[in-house]
Amino acid sequence: MTPPWLDETQQRAWRAWLTAAELLPRELDAQLQRDAGLTHAAYIVLAMLSEAPGRSRRMSDLARRANQSQSRLSHTVARLEDRGWVRRERSTEDGRGNLAVLTDAGWDVVRSVAPGHVAAVRAALFDPLTEQQTQALCEVLETVVQGLDPDASRRVAHGSDVAG
Repeated sequence: MTPPWLDETQQRAWRAWLTAAELLPRELDAQLQRDAGLTHAAYIVLAMLSEAPGRSRRMSDLARRANQSQSRLSHTVARLEDRGWVRRERSTEDGRGNLAVLTDAGWDVVRSVAPGHVAAVRAALFDPLTEQQTQALCEVLETVVQGLDPDASRRVAHGSDVAG
């Protein structure tokens, strides 16, 4: 038995999602490159560190929060270290894990770049929407996330943050 095809509305929604998922990161990456010479992936690493207690996270936790493989994160952190924005150190808790630590210079970068990034997120995603559409988008995405991760074991909690 052949599974049913998407109906016309589902097809339009799916294709709109695919296009938005392609264009939005590209738009945010361009803004960060223009304003700070940063990739979006590098900015997310800085932002995740800026939100952490002591501005540090275990590399494994940071990889998960930044949605990067351990290998990719290692390269990203190395580039941020070269700029003096992050340093690595051994965990004092167990001596086994490695931490990425946001330096004062890195914190200054996050604070200077965040307002432009938030403005870019707002312009690209929220400005075209009415308040009701924004509420509906929030509810729809939360419903999709709940379906993908019903026990919340796969997701990373995101509170209010400087990342935008």
